[in-house]
Amino acid sequence: MPLIFLNGGAMRGGPLHHLLDGARLVATTTTAPRYRFYSVGDQCPALSPVAHGGTEVAGEVYDVPMDVLRDRLLPAEPPELELGVIELADGSSSLAMLLRRPHTSYARLTDISEHRSWQAYRRTKEAA
Repeated sequence: MPLIFLNGGAMRGGPLHHLLDGARLVATTTTAPRYRFYSVGDQCPALSPVAHGGTEVAGEVYDVPMDVLRDRLLPAEPPELELGVIELADGSSSLAMLLRRPHTSYARLTDISEHRSWQAYRRTKEAA
């Protein structure tokens, strides 16, 4: 089964976690510091690989059955994201949802890299 790094609503406690259909949590970790982290219209997070100026982003790695990925997770993703492969902090690879290139919509992108997690960013929005 493929491993997928999740860093938004499908993480534990998130509104989309049920889409995992009981997939096994493998690790709580971060990406390698090779990504910028964006809020897409304040609806979902997105990773974007960069050559310089990247940061680590927190998330969870799950062992997801291919049919769950195909039938439940991917259809729930917004059009601004696409499936890709990322590098985790330990140097291993994982599937993840990346910001689609070129950008496919006019949703506002906000660089939230300094927060390093979707939950931390959302807490600042709630406090404002």
